[in-house]
Amino acid sequence: MGRKRTPDRLKVVAGTDRPCRMNPDAPAAPVAAPEAPAWLSERATEIFDGITLMLVEMQIASVADTWAQAMLASRLEEIEVCTAVLEDGGRTYLTTATSGDKLVRARPEVAQRSEAMRHAQSLLAEFGLTPAARSRVSANKTPDQNPFAALDRMT
Repeated sequence: MGRKRTPDRLKVVAGTDRPCRMNPDAPAAPVAAPEAPAWLSERATEIFDGITLMLVEMQIASVADTWAQAMLASRLEEIEVCTAVLEDGGRTYLTTATSGDKLVRARPEVAQRSEAMRHAQSLLAEFGLTPAARSRVSANKTPDQNPFAALDRMT
């Protein structure tokens, strides 16, 4: 399968954009804060809203990403649920084999949480919400962040 294609917007922000590497026909994502889909649970909706707040502050929130953001919120909720089960019941349980021997088995929630964490980490990176993902791009400074603005006012 190879690497995922880097979105053109991230190429521009990172300074690696070149005409031969850009897709001039790529659709632009509308910039607006998405609303949580109705199928999300109450807790997943809270997580969704927290993610939305972060993305708005980073100026990358888009309604086009609603479903990916909903998947991320749902997976993060699943991690919380599995973690709570494991904290209450432990990571293993005792069972008896057909031969009568006692067996120690891993709870299914261990694998479920691991898979949810793997998927959530991938989705977090897609949104630029991991340290490694953020280090690959740089944000453009707005005019009010110009360190030389004070010099203009002095003249």
